[in-house]
Amino acid sequence: MSALTVSDVSVVAGGQRILSDVSLRVAPGQCVAIVGPNGAGKSTLLKAILGTIKLASGHVRWGEQPLAKMAGRDRAAAVAWLPQHGLIQEAIPVIELVKAARFRFSEGRAFSLAAAAGALDSVAAGSLAQRSITTLSGGELQRIMMATLIAQDAAIFLLDEPANHLDPAHQIGFYDLICKQWTQGRGVVCITHDINLLTQLAPVDRAEDVQIVGLARGVAQFQTSLSDPGLGEKLSSLYGLAIATVERGGRRYFLAGAGS
Repeated sequence: MSALTVSDVSVVAGGQRILSDVSLRVAPGQCVAIVGPNGAGKSTLLKAILGTIKLASGHVRWGEQPLAKMAGRDRAAAVAWLPQHGLIQEAIPVIELVKAARFRFSEGRAFSLAAAAGALDSVAAGSLAQRSITTLSGGELQRIMMATLIAQDAAIFLLDEPANHLDPAHQIGFYDLICKQWTQGRGVVCITHDINLLTQLAPVDRAEDVQIVGLARGVAQFQTSLSDPGLGEKLSSLYGLAIATVERGGRRYFLAGAGS
């Protein structure tokens, strides 16, 4: 089975080193969460994976192939990207937007529409199919964007702070969607600023299967699992503030600014 491999990737921009020798690996059925303060290089890492920015050194491969050199349809089969902010301004029906994500497949319109409808149903958004994309709320739009990734049917999802502008209920719901994707066999790389949303990335008995990568100043400060008993201390060091760990319902939560 092919995997996404990031090996010793460095990025330099404007004479400054943004990333330094960052490595990670994610295969279908695995989840990697990227955390760290502002300016740590998290979004730059996703862009480096996608090949939208030049690497100073290192490589990104899907299996044995350099990802950036793959044909467009082949690359779309490997990775799908959900950026922080969507730029969709055209008033098109939701179903047409999701159908467009099927571009990598050689299939008829009827099949594409059926696949798009299935993707919308999988995120509980089937009722929005005929709505204009410009009329959606933030929570609705984010579910639609997840549906486009599901319709694209890539092996790995790259998610850049996918719930940062949603209210708490929609944040939890969206992270539950992410959890469903990787536990059903999709690979996920997810950037998040809310460390407590980490708890939503896995069922209680699968916490050890979620890898947490802490980035600061472009350097991977640690790579561990969500089940690591010392994760709270590692997060405290990463963010430079006291973070207490509490348990509730078999899950751990992190209280920033509190004593340990």
